[in-house]
Amino acid sequence: MNPTPSRERICLLTGGGYPYRRDALGGWCRSLVEGLHRFRFELLTVTDRELPSAPAYPLPFNVGSARVVALGREPARSERRRAQLPDGAADAVGRFCRGLLDETATEEFTDGLRWIAELAGNRPSPLTRLPLADRLLDAWRGRAEGVPENPPLPKLSVRDARTAATLLRHAMRALAVPVPDADLVHCVGGTTPLLAALAGRWRSGTPLLLTEARTPVTRQRPAEERLSPAVRLILRRFRGAVARTGYAEAELIAPLSAYHHDWALDHGAEPTRLVRVPAGVDPKEYPGAAELDAPPTVVWAGSGGPDSGLTLVLDAFTEVAAALPGAVLHLVGVTAKHEEHCADQIERTGLGRAVRLHPLPADPRERFTVGQVVAHVPGPADPPYRLVEAMMSGRPVVAVDIGPAGETLGDTGVVVPADDPSELAIAIVGLLRDTPRRRALGDAARQRALSHFTVDRVVRVYGALYTDLAAPPPAPAFELALAVPAPRTPTPATLRWLTRED
Repeated sequence: MNPTPSRERICLLTGGGYPYRRDALGGWCRSLVEGLHRFRFELLTVTDRELPSAPAYPLPFNVGSARVVALGREPARSERRRAQLPDGAADAVGRFCRGLLDETATEEFTDGLRWIAELAGNRPSPLTRLPLADRLLDAWRGRAEGVPENPPLPKLSVRDARTAATLLRHAMRALAVPVPDADLVHCVGGTTPLLAALAGRWRSGTPLLLTEARTPVTRQRPAEERLSPAVRLILRRFRGAVARTGYAEAELIAPLSAYHHDWALDHGAEPTRLVRVPAGVDPKEYPGAAELDAPPTVVWAGSGGPDSGLTLVLDAFTEVAAALPGAVLHLVGVTAKHEEHCADQIERTGLGRAVRLHPLPADPRERFTVGQVVAHVPGPADPPYRLVEAMMSGRPVVAVDIGPAGETLGDTGVVVPADDPSELAIAIVGLLRDTPRRRALGDAARQRALSHFTVDRVVRVYGALYTDLAAPPPAPAFELALAVPAPRTPTPATLRWLTRED
């Protein structure tokens, strides 16, 4: 018989993962929902991608609802003419733009964003009438004429300002997404879901728990390569400003690693609101397997897209194949969307049959056991789940030094500089030629994963966080009045269990 869920309702808010995509982040969310069956979950996905047709995972009994919202295009001009702006719109947008460009003006940005969020809930939405382009130009001139920046700001033309305004308006459509009634909103990273979570918090006052699911780097996305430098800078600073607002508004922030922890601190998060919860996987799904009696084999797991680290892997493997004729590279988890891009990249290197493409296996045990060495080359913003999966599979890992890779591996793998395919190739060849060291590192990596990166620990910690933030307040208790009150120091609720977990 299924246990009865508790009365605490959790809105799990993501940006396109669980339950609609079978990827590392979707698997993590699934483990959380299925492991915390005493809570009732309302699943909300807010995405600017193509709308998924159906959930990729079966929904457990404690899921009350699952809804996906795809951000649409701008309304027609006739609707834009009907939508009227209230008084104070220009001033609020000006604060938003000044705070967006000034990384020290989080309060000014938040004030403007909150006003826009209130406006976004109106029907018809007047977001398209916001004077964003004009106020961006004003704020840009103010920055250029004020304290000089190093490097100096690029030129922002009227056309650039209009392009940036269009993109910002599209992103801020997430502010209009209604968030389900819940006792706690758990937002799993990303600018789009965080905007929806912030708007929901400002409307209802629901507590917010923020998980940094991806490496928080200021990066250029592949789709933005054709934009001008000024527009790209505006988008990067917008994402950074939204993240800083999330840090300021969330009751608790759960970074995945010391790297994420330090990044949040550097961007304004209060130390008392940070609770580090490393990634975890289920050891039963990655039991490890004996090394295959095969030619030298390397495995890499990723989507295969332009922003996935694939180019560096192929460049390195070109040198591996030259040093070890007959070596094979397995690309695991390449999505159907990126198969053509993958094939083009493989043809560019001339590797031919030395590279094998695999869709993401349904059975995780097949993901890394096809290789003797795992090359961990993530995309710039990929979470460390694939690295933990490789470690739990008992395979030695050569990882590029991106984000939390070094601290996750410790001394159980090899870490090489980023953007250096030759160093990556040298490390891989070294392990393929040294069987005893290769197997010793694989065993050590699995033991480290069992000690620090299990899903049971993740579920236990998040269960405590949910209880701290979502449970109703305790019933009032009567105390005897003392002539001289004893001094009391408020202790964060999470310290009750956090000392046991570290």
